[in-house]
Amino acid sequence: MNKDQPNNPLHGITLEAIVTSLQEQYGWDGLAGKINVNCFKNDPSVKSSLKFLRKTPWARSQVEDLYVSSRTPASPWDKAAEQFKASNKLENSEDK
Repeated sequence: MNKDQPNNPLHGITLEAIVTSLQEQYGWDGLAGKINVNCFKNDPSVKSSLKFLRKTPWARSQVEDLYVSSRTPASPWDKAAEQFKASNKLENSEDK
């Protein structure tokens, strides 16, 4: 990370890298479900998305926020909670 922006998680990451990474992670349908913009719904491509996002600050902000949140490591408590829920579902289904 650069010394000039030590707390900026997006420093040095291009918008193209962000869109490509999110597209690989969620797919176009998943992105359209998370961020309601036509560039992810109608004939989506990285090129058309970049063109739209560079002209639309509110949409770019949402994409950047999704990227940062998807890269933030999950808490160990999240995994424990998922396991607890799964074990409770098994116990409840066995009781029936």
